[in-house]
Amino acid sequence: MSHRSISSFSRVVVVTAAAMLALAPVADAASRDKRFFQSVAGVWKGPGEIVAGKYKGTKFTCSLTGLPPDGDLTGITLDGTCRVGVFTQPMKATISEVGGKYQGQFLDGAEGKGLDIVSGAVTGDRVVMGINRKKLNGAMVARLQNDMAMNITISVKVEDRMIPVIGLKLNRQADAYAGDIKN
Repeated sequence: MSHRSISSFSRVVVVTAAAMLALAPVADAASRDKRFFQSVAGVWKGPGEIVAGKYKGTKFTCSLTGLPPDGDLTGITLDGTCRVGVFTQPMKATISEVGGKYQGQFLDGAEGKGLDIVSGAVTGDRVVMGINRKKLNGAMVARLQNDMAMNITISVKVEDRMIPVIGLKLNRQADAYAGDIKN
């Protein structure tokens, strides 16, 4: 090889290595996010409470099933019900990564009676999703305490502060979890 060929080859190797290193954090982040959402799959049950606003002090119980999307997609659908006394309300949240950004909806989205999920990020054992409904902005934070417990807090932005309005403590249902491991 001539000096010019070696120099060209070296540049190709350096550029390729730099490109691979630049993509590594993105690939690591994508696989980290996917692992987080896969860890949320399963059946979850637990109590919640409205901690601010007109219905402050209202207690409820939810039963939700986390289902990952088909294929290599990143995200989750939590589907089930929440109950206050004798009244049962269907609950559903769908979160998916599309083009490097998270989006989705809670219930039927902001066009209906729900909320839109407009952004998101996974960090370690928690996910933070930006939520929106017309002039209302806020966040949903889901944090895994361990494989068997997850806390969810929904907060709204009032002026420059985030005010928690709903708290939910979910426990993985062991029998369902064992079934998930077998599959």
